[in-house]
Amino acid sequence: MNRSFFNGLLDQIVDRGRSLLDLSLVGLGQDEAIEDLAAALLSGRGESSGIVIAQHILSSYRMLDPADKLAFFTFLNDRFAADQEAVSKAANAYLQHPGPDTLKLLAQKTEAPRQEFFHRLNLAPGGTAEIVAMRVDLLEFLKDDPSLSPVDDDLVHLFESWFNRGFLVPRRIDWATPAAILEKIIEYEAVHEIRGWDDLKRRLDPSDRRCYGFFHPSLVDEPLIFVEVALTREIPASIQDLLDEQSTAPAKEPTTAVFYSISNCQKGLTGISFGNFLIKQVVTDLAREIPSLKTFVTLSPIPTFGHWLEAERVSEASALLSADERSALSSLDNKDWHLDQHAAAGLKDLIVKLGAYYLVSVKAPNGRPFDPVARFHLGNGAGLERINWLADTSPQGIRQSAGLMVNYLYELKDIERNHEAFANDGNVVCASAIQKAARALEKSVKPAAEPANS
Repeated sequence: MNRSFFNGLLDQIVDRGRSLLDLSLVGLGQDEAIEDLAAALLSGRGESSGIVIAQHILSSYRMLDPADKLAFFTFLNDRFAADQEAVSKAANAYLQHPGPDTLKLLAQKTEAPRQEFFHRLNLAPGGTAEIVAMRVDLLEFLKDDPSLSPVDDDLVHLFESWFNRGFLVPRRIDWATPAAILEKIIEYEAVHEIRGWDDLKRRLDPSDRRCYGFFHPSLVDEPLIFVEVALTREIPASIQDLLDEQSTAPAKEPTTAVFYSISNCQKGLTGISFGNFLIKQVVTDLAREIPSLKTFVTLSPIPTFGHWLEAERVSEASALLSADERSALSSLDNKDWHLDQHAAAGLKDLIVKLGAYYLVSVKAPNGRPFDPVARFHLGNGAGLERINWLADTSPQGIRQSAGLMVNYLYELKDIERNHEAFANDGNVVCASAIQKAARALEKSVKPAAEPANS
């Protein structure tokens, strides 16, 4: 592959910077500690020297063991934090003399030097991908050491800028896409496992299938997120039907686009939202490409429902379930309960009703739906259209959501209104049948009762 003029020029700058480091007075050796390299990077050296120092930091970091990586993040947290005394002085100056100059000074003092450190670290070729990978380690350390959260906050702040919509490149992924990317699609599929190349081809190649992803210029051949779409003539009620290798021929003039799998690919970008942009982009593109499409809908999991349902079933404090209903739900302890048609039929109405209540009424501390997939689609302006019984009978589907799946409807004329209602007031837009089922359960709950795991 021919290198671009820019890459060649960058290599020349790096080579020149390396010679400067070898001969200059910067006083850095090849065995310099990573903390000293970090301090040197922030010392205000020239750009070419900064590129080489940044490269050394990244290569040194890759060689560290977990304990030393933790020590490095602790160093960044402690040594590259904002100067509290300087912040206090700048704040007092602004309060005494409010104006653009004192406000600018206050903003400068409240920004931790860590942000400038990561900016300069990003000068190294491939720096963006390396910093994203560093955050994967940081997220693991945060589980046991939340005091490192200021470092993570700085990275999230930078990533929101580096990965904003203007830098994202939408791209259709099909069977002609380079194998390196297709391998990543198999690896990163997080909702419905892709069982090898034949399964992947069934999802990409037929005329009734589409796959779209967002890419970033700094992460070559690395999708940030992708969505799989089926084109049908009706709203599906089962993922088994969509993924069936023996499914019928593609629909002529499909009327419905079904978003049945959305997978975030980069763990280091956790918390950076791409899905809302991608879905709206795909809806726009598909509507333009296929005029017969009138309905845009998901077939989505409820990944936290199973845990909540189990907590309610075993909780003596729960007012949702009667003793008889708790007894009936004990059959869920058998992982193959859904294969007993008589037993499953007896549970259907109860579990669907509980699913409706969970999606509409069970809230996180911020007042938004407890289920993350519901928060995502409702926040994008979709409406809760239908709850489907035994729609995912895979082991994961049975375990996570008692087999339930949800259709979230993206009604083009209502998307912005629904989004505003959810963002401003937390309103869950849903079909009347779901609303009725949820309200019926709400009336049976004592006003003071709280969900078992809220």
